[in-house]
Amino acid sequence: MIAAESTASLIQSVDWVAVAPPTIVAVVGLAVLVADLFLSERNKHLLGWISLTGLVAAGLFLLPLTDSHRAARSTFCLSGPRATACSYTVDEFTLVIQLLVIGGALLTALLSMTALKDARNSDKELPEGEYWFLLLSSAAGAALLPASRDLATLVVALEVASLPAFALVGLKRGDKRSSEAALKFFLSSVTATAVTLLGVSFVYAATGTMHLTEVGEKLGNVDGQLDTLAQTGVVLTLVGFAFKVAAVPFHFWVPDTYVGAPLPVAAYLSVVGKAVGFTGLILVTVVAFPEYADVWGPALAALAALTMTAGNVAALRQQATRAYSAVRLLAWSSVGQAGYLLVPIAAAGYADQRSDVLEATGATVAYALMYAAVNLGAFAVAALVGRTQKLNRVSDYRGLYAKSPLSALVLAFFLLCLAGLPPGIIGLFAKVTVFSAAVDAGLGWLAVVMAANVVIALYYYLQWTALLFRAPEGEPVKHHVPAPLTVAIAVTAVLGVALSGAPQLVLQFAEHGVR
Repeated sequence: MIAAESTASLIQSVDWVAVAPPTIVAVVGLAVLVADLFLSERNKHLLGWISLTGLVAAGLFLLPLTDSHRAARSTFCLSGPRATACSYTVDEFTLVIQLLVIGGALLTALLSMTALKDARNSDKELPEGEYWFLLLSSAAGAALLPASRDLATLVVALEVASLPAFALVGLKRGDKRSSEAALKFFLSSVTATAVTLLGVSFVYAATGTMHLTEVGEKLGNVDGQLDTLAQTGVVLTLVGFAFKVAAVPFHFWVPDTYVGAPLPVAAYLSVVGKAVGFTGLILVTVVAFPEYADVWGPALAALAALTMTAGNVAALRQQATRAYSAVRLLAWSSVGQAGYLLVPIAAAGYADQRSDVLEATGATVAYALMYAAVNLGAFAVAALVGRTQKLNRVSDYRGLYAKSPLSALVLAFFLLCLAGLPPGIIGLFAKVTVFSAAVDAGLGWLAVVMAANVVIALYYYLQWTALLFRAPEGEPVKHHVPAPLTVAIAVTAVLGVALSGAPQLVLQFAEHGVR
C-alpha cells in the first residue's frame, strides 16, 4: 500500500502549454544541430531561418498563457499536503520575462544572420550550426529561469543559459581577443556557479527543502544550530548572482567579453544575459529569502551605488579614438544600467507590505523592458557601422548622419532613451520609476547617488549623440543595410517610439512584481 502511494506521488500530469515556450526553443535547437549534419555549406544559411521560425513559434505560444482571468499555471508540483509547492509556475512576472528573453533572442538572431553572412565572405568564418545551436540552447535556459520555483531548477536553468553563452563568445576561431574574452567569461561564470551551488546546498541543509516558497517559510524557523549555516548559504547565493548581473566588484569580465565576442553575442549578453541574472536575483531574494531582507536589502543598495558609479565613470573615461571604444562604452554603460536595475530590488528589502515588494520588483521589470528595446537597437546600429569600420571606435560615428541619416537619428534616439532625455520619454519615465522606488523605501541617499550618476551618464551619451551630426572627415561613404539588420533596427526603433508615446505599456508592470 505504501509502495503504491509512493509510486502514485511520482506520477505527475505536465501542463504542456505552460512549458511550451522554453521547450520549443530547446527542440528547435536540437533540430538545428541535427540539420547541420546534412546541409551543405551552400545551404547553411537555412539554419538561421529555422532558428528564427522556432523563436517566433515560442513567442506565439506565450499568447495562450496571457489570459488575465486565469490564475497562475503551475506544473511539476508535489502531491499531498505539499501540493502548493511547484517547480514551474507561469504568472505575469514569468510571461513578461519570457517575452523579453524570446524577443531579445529573436532580435539577436536577426543581427546574427548578417554577422554570419559577413563572416562567410571573410577569412574569419563562424561555424553556423554550432552558433545557432548554442544561441537557442542559451535562450531555452533563459526562458526556463523565470518560471523556476525551486533552487535546483533555478540553478540548472541559470547554467543552461550561461554555458552556451561563453562558448558563443569564443566561437571566433583563431581570434586571440575572442579566446581571451571567452576564458575570462568562463572563469567568472564557473566561480559564480561554484559559489551559488555552495550557497544553495547550505540553504537546503538548513531548511530541508528546495522549493522557493517553502524555503521562505522555513528560513525564519531554522534550528539555532543551523542558523549560521543558513546565513552563510543566503550570503553565498547572493554573491553568486552578483557575478551574473555584473555588479561591482564582480564585473571585471564585462568589457573584454563584449569586445571579444561577435557583436550579436555581446548584444545578447547585455540584454538577455542581464535579464537572466536579475530574474534569478529577484526570485531568491523576494520569494526564498524574505526573512533575510534586513541583510540583502542594505547589501544590494550598496552594490547598486557602487555598480552605477563604477560603470558610468568608466564609460565617461573611454577615449573616442581607442579601438572598439564604441563597444566598450556600451559595455560600461550596461554595468551602470545594472546599478539602476538593482535599486528597486534593494528597495524591496525595506518594504513592510507585500504590495510594496511587488511594486518595487515590478519597477525593475519595467526598467528592464525599456533597456532591452533601446540597448538592442544601439547594438544593431553598432553592428551596421562595424561592417565598414572594423575597429568600431566612437570617433568612427562622426558624421554618421551624412552617411546614413536614418541610422544616425535612430541611434541618437536610443542614446537619449538610455540617458533619460526627451524624446526618449520611456527612458525618462523608467528612471523616475526606479528613483521613486528608492525614495518610497526611505533610501534617500541612494536616490541622490542615482541622480548624480544620471548626470554623469548624460555627458557621454550626449557627447556620442553630438558626434553623429558633425561634419564627416573625408568623403562620406553610404552604408548598405542588409534586410535582417534593417528589420532589427526598425523593430527596436518602433518599440522605442511606441513606448515613448505610450509609456504605460511598460510602466504598468511596475505595479506587478513576482508573486
